[in-house]
Amino acid sequence: MTESDNQDIEQLSFEEALKKLEGIVDDLEGGDVSLADSIATFERGSALKKHCEKTLRNAEMKVEEIVQRPDGSVETKPLDYEDDF
Repeated sequence: MTESDNQDIEQLSFEEALKKLEGIVDDLEGGDVSLADSIATFERGSALKKHCEKTLRNAEMKVEEIVQRPDGSVETKPLDYEDDF
């Protein structure tokens, strides 16, 4: 995979990357792709997966939990995942 392919992926939104990744999975599951093309396709899928994971991680870091105080005012604080598990 070339550097321009990676730059292309970095420009994709999460939804666009996920759609392309789903298409790659369908192509590979179909079995109608040569071995060489399968390897290249798999590499692109791997890069798309990493991009999606990075995008989700960045979004999670921005998520904040809104807490209403007893006096009715609202404060925000970082979301604490450990409270949910």
